[in-house]
Amino acid sequence: KQLQVVLSFLPQIFSIVVFGSIVNECYVNRDSQDPELLCIFNQNESACSYGIAVGIIAFFGCIFFFVVDLYFQQISSVKDRKRAVLLDLGFAGFLSFLWFVAFCFLANQWQRTTMTKGVSQGADAARAAIAFSFFSIITWVGLALKALQRYRLGTDMSLFATEQFAAEPGAPYPGYPAGSGVESTETYQSPPFTEALDANPKGYQVPAY
Repeated sequence: KQLQVVLSFLPQIFSIVVFGSIVNECYVNRDSQDPELLCIFNQNESACSYGIAVGIIAFFGCIFFFVVDLYFQQISSVKDRKRAVLLDLGFAGFLSFLWFVAFCFLANQWQRTTMTKGVSQGADAARAAIAFSFFSIITWVGLALKALQRYRLGTDMSLFATEQFAAEPGAPYPGYPAGSGVESTETYQSPPFTEALDANPKGYQVPAY
């Protein structure tokens, strides 16, 4: 549970660090006589814009899927649950790729940057953006693996949801509650891709001959 919370909030923190560092400190003057602000990464505006864009997408994506996780158990449709997990898996894999590109792009442009007085003032912010881009790759890959595990578990449980689990040796077979007609489900936790049983099933009508 704690690992799930950490994986939910770390990508948000990393994305804030990346686009916050670029916006606040990665636009510098070429020299004291030139008031124009240029991107610190080899004066390549595309590098700064790409880092900011990926950071913002990751931040709002984390918020969206955090809300989906909160309401996941309230989704009654198996197909909707499956779509939610697949969307989570696809988005996490896509963000892993975007952060990988961002890390390579920013690191490459930083290596080509000529160190000047203005650049040296924002050097720490540039290094922080590169470092946390790399950390973001790890966290989003972790989220993708978590979503994949969740999808496989849900698929397996949906296939075998109606299968009776073997009882312990010597334990009596649990009977039906008197007059209920269905097995008790109070202690049963539904798997990701299974629908809840009808609480009041219609009884079987014996035909009269």
